[in-house]
Amino acid sequence: MVKQGKANADALSMRVGELTLEQINLLMTNIPVEITFADEDDIIRFYSGTKEHIFGRSPDIIGRTVQDCHPAKSHDVVNRMLKEFKSGAKDLAEFWFEKDGRLIYIRYFPIREENGEYCGVAEVTQDVTHIRDLKGEQHTLDW
Repeated sequence: MVKQGKANADALSMRVGELTLEQINLLMTNIPVEITFADEDDIIRFYSGTKEHIFGRSPDIIGRTVQDCHPAKSHDVVNRMLKEFKSGAKDLAEFWFEKDGRLIYIRYFPIREENGEYCGVAEVTQDVTHIRDLKGEQHTLDW
């Protein structure tokens, strides 16, 4: 039996479970990945502001286009990716590279309604250096 917490009038009911806005903010700023969301018009609406950031982000990017957040030399790639996501032809774009001795992994996912309508794109960035270096297995807590 799953223990149910007390109902919270401030909670946002989600597909599975519920979280308060404070819990969502804490989750987004404490998980070791950076998440950025741009809406269906390619406007940046959110970034997670995680403590372990890979790319310097500032609140100035909110309201800017996705293209304006990338170097001019990559605009063709960004536009192609967004076109493929919007058309429904693609569901993932992946990039990885070395930066300051770390392996950086970036994934882009189209965000769609249940009916398939495109609502925006999520960029998920993570330092996967530690993951790349894992060997063998670890089944127990080892601090």
